[in-house]
Amino acid sequence: MRTKPLAVVAVGGNALIRDNDHVAIPDQYDAVVESVQHIAEMIEAGWDLVLTHGNGPQVGFILRRSELAAEEVCPVPLDYAVGDTQGAIGYMFQKALDNELRRRGIHKPVATIVTQTRVSPIDPAFANPTKPVGAFLDEATARARQQQLGWTLMEDAGRGWRRTVPSPEPLEILESAVIENLLNQGCVVIACGGGGIPVVSNAANELVGVEAVIDKDLASALLAKQLQADLLLIPTGVEQVAINFGTPEQRWLNHLSVSEAQELIQQGQFGAGSMLPKVEAILRFVTHDESQKRSGKGLITSGPAIKRALMRETGTWITR
Repeated sequence: MRTKPLAVVAVGGNALIRDNDHVAIPDQYDAVVESVQHIAEMIEAGWDLVLTHGNGPQVGFILRRSELAAEEVCPVPLDYAVGDTQGAIGYMFQKALDNELRRRGIHKPVATIVTQTRVSPIDPAFANPTKPVGAFLDEATARARQQQLGWTLMEDAGRGWRRTVPSPEPLEILESAVIENLLNQGCVVIACGGGGIPVVSNAANELVGVEAVIDKDLASALLAKQLQADLLLIPTGVEQVAINFGTPEQRWLNHLSVSEAQELIQQGQFGAGSMLPKVEAILRFVTHDESQKRSGKGLITSGPAIKRALMRETGTWITR
């Protein structure tokens, strides 16, 4: 049985790519090495930890390589591409975090779990692809690939155009009991990569993979709920959430109650391609167990600010 507080930390797939000149695997690993320093500080401070991660750029790269090589090798289905990223990105985090913990004199095993997430086969998202994957492209290149390859597209938060794929609602993290067992054995667990591999149950009650990518923040919130975690932490590019972002009236927020966050969402204060899914995910976790009077909390801050945020010196906390 766990005796330490448990945090689920959800790192974005875009965090591994600093810019368009640093997309190679060694560049991504360098970004991971930097990220795990802040995660190791949490472990050193006494937290049990499950690390989740996104895979939007990386799964898009796999699909693009598959298209370019279509005449030579069989294409990679989308659910298998998610599985590929779980292995590759999980390996990067596992190796880097193990090295960082050893440097700090912390002897704690790190394990990566291939994780499946059950979704509904009739989720409306399958008919409305909205999840951006792959690289940011200029509009002309994106439109050309739309014509040539049948891509669906979206303009992503002012940063460029990206391919889109279906993103159904996560209903259940199937390996949560295994993750719980590893935590109880003292492991740091890397799980639910890319939101989990999306699967459905067929008429024979068998699991079948489907062509989709699940939002990693929503899947992380669901995992935190199933594990009864104490904290859902979502690192991002800024230390705090802001309202009126980018205007003279911009104001940074130290704390939001559930009702305050819901009101700001109604006002359209959070960008759909940036802060909104993070706030919504934390709200799902913080409000899920009101009948049990649990005290799960959410925190949004930058990676380098995690230590200070946990001491309430920065970051945006979301609580009931």
